Order: sequence, then C-alpha cells, then structure tokens
Amino acid sequence: MKGGQQVQGLLDFIDASPSPWHAVKSIEARLAAFQFIKLEEADKWALDAGGRYYVIRDDSSIIAFVAGPKSLVETGFKIIGAHTDSPGLRVKPNAANAMDGYLRLGVEIYGGPILATFTDRDLSLAGRITYKNDQGTITSTLIRFDNVLLRLPNLAIHMNRNVNEEGLKLNKQSELPLILSLLTQEQVPPSYFASLLEKQSGINAECILFWDLNIYDTQKGTFWGAENEFYADSQLDNLASCHAAIEALLDELILKSDSTLVCALFDHEEVGSESNKGAHGSFLPDILQRIALANETGREDFARALAKSFIISADMAHAYQPNFPYAYDPDHKIIVNQGPAIKVNVSQRYSSESVSEAMFANWCEQAEVPYQRYSHRNDLPCGSTIGPIASAKLGIRSVDVGNPLWAMHSIRESAGVLDHNYMIRVMKRFFAG
Repeated sequence: MKGGQQVQGLLDFIDASPSPWHAVKSIEARLAAFQFIKLEEADKWALDAGGRYYVIRDDSSIIAFVAGPKSLVETGFKIIGAHTDSPGLRVKPNAANAMDGYLRLGVEIYGGPILATFTDRDLSLAGRITYKNDQGTITSTLIRFDNVLLRLPNLAIHMNRNVNEEGLKLNKQSELPLILSLLTQEQVPPSYFASLLEKQSGINAECILFWDLNIYDTQKGTFWGAENEFYADSQLDNLASCHAAIEALLDELILKSDSTLVCALFDHEEVGSESNKGAHGSFLPDILQRIALANETGREDFARALAKSFIISADMAHAYQPNFPYAYDPDHKIIVNQGPAIKVNVSQRYSSESVSEAMFANWCEQAEVPYQRYSHRNDLPCGSTIGPIASAKLGIRSVDVGNPLWAMHSIRESAGVLDHNYMIRVMKRFFAG
C-alpha cells in the first residue's frame, strides 16, 4: 500500500525509541545524517543563513530549525509542534520490593494510560540513569533492557468472574507492581535492582544515583489488515506526529526554503506540559528569541515576526470505531485512511479557529491530501494538546490537527498507513509555502 515505506520508517523509529530520551536520541541521529549542527544553550550562537541546527533540553525535548535566508519580519517562523512522551508506567525511586516470595518493581502512573492493556504483555525497561563518573562529575546515559524483564500477570477469570461484564479494574497502588523475579535468600531488593542496572549499563552500581525509567512493550510494530492497510505499535501517540514532522523537514527541497522552519518536540505533554522542557515552559520562546537575536532582529521586529508566524500542533485524533458508536459525535466521525483531522473545541482545548482551519485545509488541497473535521462529544471531557499552550505563550496563530488513531493511550495503538503519508505531505506543503 502507498505509504508503506514511510510507515516502516515510523515503526523502526518507535522500536528504537522505547522512552522519550531514546526518541530524542533517535531524532538526533536522523538530523545528523542531514548535517544538522547541535547548539548548546549555554553557548553564544552564530547562525548562518540556511544553516541547520538543533537544541536539546534535558535529553527528552528537542527543537530543530533551519535558519532561512530571508528576513524573519518577512517570513515569520513556520513551526510544527508535537510531543515525545506517551502515557504509561515509570519506575519509582525505591523500585524493588519483596512480597510473598516474589521480587516486584514499584511503578508510578505517567499520564493517562489504559492500565488494563499493560497486563499480560512482554515488558521491559528503558530510559536514562544519572551517575557520578570517575572525575566526580554528575552525568547521565541512556539504558535499555532488550530482553523481556517484567510482566503484570492478569487474575484468572475464575477469581474475577465479572471481568467481562465490568471490565478489568486495577488498584493503582497495590495491583500495579510488576513481577521481576522469584525471591531467593541471596537477593536483597535494592541491591539486586542496582546490580541489574550495573550489568546493563556497565556503570558501577555504587556510582548510580537516580534514574528516569520507562516501562515499554518489547513487541515490535507491525502492519495488519487484509491489505496491510493498518499498522500497530506502542507510543503512536505521539511519536507518529514527531516522525511525520521530522520527515517533512528532512527533504532537501524543504531544507532550502527561504523561511525559518522549526520542529519543536516536547516532553511532558501527557502530564500538562508544566516543566522547563514542556510546551508550557520557556524552551520554544527561548529558542525563537535566540534565532532572532543571532540574526540581529530587534525586539519590535521579533514581535512582528511572531505576528507572521504559524504553528501546526500535531497530535493524534480519535478514529471512529464502529463497535462503539456511542463514544463519538455522530456528525464528526473521522475515519482511518481518509486524511488528517482538523480538531476543533470552542473551549480552547484545541487551538484551531476558522482562519487557521481554512489555512490548513488549503495546504491539504495544495498537497492533494484529504482532510476531515473532528469535534468531541459534548457529554465527554475533551483532551488537549500543546497547541493552545504554545499559541497563547507566543501569540502565534495555530491549528490543531492529528491522524486518526484507535485505542489512544493503550500500550498497543493502531492507525492507517495512508494517513501517515498524508500528514507528511501536508507538512511539507506548509514548510514549502
């Protein structure tokens, strides 16, 4: 099916990115292949016209940009925003604990995952560990266990007779610890877990101070359907949008644009974006202002440039599932493989308004991409995105869009092959415009 190669690239990207820290590392490698230069926020910047650059904040948020040769006042910034994090489980500080002959790993809920989907899956650990090196300096490194390390076994139906009628309900404190090992007399939970980290990372356990560890599903992404028209993987919300944005940017014709192009990919969207590296923080305003300063754009001209700028906030959208028609507004069913959805919410859970909607629709038409319109049911609470946050903080016009997705926030989500191709095409049209 058309777009299969791009989706395979997406699946490979996700499988290499079991945590937000790994996702940024994967994106960094992709940017390096196109001669992007890493900038440090603590350094003084000198930017060349047409130069390709990126900045990473705290390992899990990244902003890549091309410094267009034309004046910012003339072109503004063309920005695509998305997020690197996904809902799930994170390891607690005092991780390992012993109970009834088993060694378990304590976890905390990150964002709003569908907890039942984490049961009976082949789980493992990935993220970063912070340690003190031989010089006494505190530093961090990525870590990933490729083997199946953990499991959350379900309760047999014989002991939960109403599970098919009432659904699986897990107590968030007592029923989420993951099985790590049978407990032996030689195992002391804290030191045993530290020894696992040492073995995997090669860093002495005594030097390991803290960690940010994500639980991930080891099953690789796959195509499915009678014609391979669908695909499934973890973290499609929202690594699919991150991948589309980067693929749209990394086109040699796009990279030669006269405009300043920006891909801003943030951590912490799933928990409200309120952090130094989230969309509610200073990361994007800081980088845009420094681009302007490096080009000797004064304060007034920077404000003028923002007034000519635009943000596409890309996050996945709720695809219609015919088994559950009651969950959707009957007049706003978005269908898989029929194009990206423009997301509208008058309470500003999405940043779209009629002008920005029309502009995105026009880019779709120019790219020969179909599009759909999405509005949530009035009697269900609506989620949000980075769009309203970034738009309000910067005063930039914005539209919220996303490809149709089934089972959002499940550990295994599904989407349409054609839609990923469509999204990349319309993003390219936006950048090229």
